[in-house]
Amino acid sequence: MREFVYPGNFTRDRKDGGYVVSFRDVPEAITQAESAAQCVEQAAGALQAAIEGRIMDGLEIPAASRAKRGERLVAVPVQTALKAALYLAMRERGITRVELARRLRIDEKEARRMLDPHHATKAERLEHALAVLGRHAELRVA
Repeated sequence: MREFVYPGNFTRDRKDGGYVVSFRDVPEAITQAESAAQCVEQAAGALQAAIEGRIMDGLEIPAASRAKRGERLVAVPVQTALKAALYLAMRERGITRVELARRLRIDEKEARRMLDPHHATKAERLEHALAVLGRHAELRVA
């Protein structure tokens, strides 16, 4: 099972004020904001951009570590988490976009868009693609 909720280190920026958030599992995801409330929103955006970048660059997406004392959990937006799950399932099985398209009986361009972070894809389509690869998505609301 893979969860896309990462522990973030929220630190107060004593020099410039505000807060800085970094993620030890996804080091390129770093952001800052004036208030703690803004920082949570910014942190989710930074994680989203980092995960999307890894998909686009064909890189591994690290598993989330357990939170350490003082860290706060930050979830990747649902659409990005579903696309990341599909991307990882394809990598694990060595399946190309062309093969995914064949299995889903869709055009290869449509399969490509399913993994494109900048293209909105209905959750049902992503869930169906995951099912074809022997996976399923579970949503937890906290």
